[in-house]
Amino acid sequence: MTRGLGGKSPANVTHHLKGIDFPAGREDLVEHARKNDADQEVLDVLEQMPDEKYGSMAAVMKGLGEVE
Repeated sequence: MTRGLGGKSPANVTHHLKGIDFPAGREDLVEHARKNDADQEVLDVLEQMPDEKYGSMAAVMKGLGEVE
């Protein structure tokens, strides 16, 4: 995990999704983060997001905001 950032940190999630192609579904996000060596905390947060297609990183951040 990125030092000093929790799994729900937008900067941490963005770091592990760098280079992803949009649109992307929830499973695409999880798989991409896994390939970028995301820790389990990040993967857990992504897996809790609504199962929909995300068209941009901004849409992913909105989806993250719904995880609570």
